[in-house]
Amino acid sequence: MEYTTLGRTGLSVSRICLGTMNFGPLTEEADAHRIMDNALAEGVNFFDTANVYGWGENKGRTEEIVGSWFAQGGGRRERTVLATKLYGDMPLGGQEKWPNNGRLSALNIRRACDASLKRLRTDYIDLYQFHHVDRATPWEEIWQAMEVLTAQGKILYAGSSNFAGWHIALAQAAAAKRDYLGLVAEQSLYNLLARTVELEVLPSAQHHGLGVIPWSPLQGGLLGGALRRAEAGGRSADRVKQLSETQRAQLERWEAFCDKLGQEPGTVALAWLLHQPAVTAPIVGPRTADQLTSALRAVELTLDEAALTELDDIFPGHKPAPEDYAW
Repeated sequence: MEYTTLGRTGLSVSRICLGTMNFGPLTEEADAHRIMDNALAEGVNFFDTANVYGWGENKGRTEEIVGSWFAQGGGRRERTVLATKLYGDMPLGGQEKWPNNGRLSALNIRRACDASLKRLRTDYIDLYQFHHVDRATPWEEIWQAMEVLTAQGKILYAGSSNFAGWHIALAQAAAAKRDYLGLVAEQSLYNLLARTVELEVLPSAQHHGLGVIPWSPLQGGLLGGALRRAEAGGRSADRVKQLSETQRAQLERWEAFCDKLGQEPGTVALAWLLHQPAVTAPIVGPRTADQLTSALRAVELTLDEAALTELDDIFPGHKPAPEDYAW
């Protein structure tokens, strides 16, 4: 495994981040524990979750599974850089839809953090991330609440997810006024099929010293050999039927390109992200141990300039704004 520092911090994290979103809804607790054990054994020290994972009536279940894994001891918590998120409404007193059960008010930041710590069976969170921007709450309030959590030792670093470039700029300007570190990472949708963040989010993150943690690196499986799986009657069949002619042509070229390299499409898609200068670690969300093993191969795969150029031809990206659309 290779490691890098998270943004402008001194925190060392693996180049692959283990996403836990499937733990509970798709992966049973015992299997999830095995996946996390395998990840640590392979050198993956960066795990990502969120308070809403588990979804529906089971919100919080994923954090509970991670917490029961930590409770087994054996240095599991000490060796893990733990990231979780807050924003979405969570049940409180048996009522989910109720004022202040979500978003980024100082009240919810306090409540959500304490609830996550209880589910995760730990006394601190390494990276506490805003799952979405809250346009109704001023940054002065948000940062004051996060400073309290930092002083209490409940969180170490703050991060964002699904922010626009200008949201990052606003957050950092407000943090600077308070002599607070501010955001150290941004978690964004980024993959070969979804490159919009190259316009402004990635330049903003690089300028402000944030590490970028791409989610959905395989675009929901489309970049993982979806056409061939669909032909074999796999899980992606329905999604493939909905593809436009342009998207289908891209995926046909993509899978042929991976065949030429002699690599699995999912491995190449992750390797491409690891070649992007702003990226710290893409999030992989394996449902099985075999899927984790396949993802880890991406760290060892080097794509030369000719390969990167061909991928840009198949999946055109963006130059930073405004050069992308202006002289």
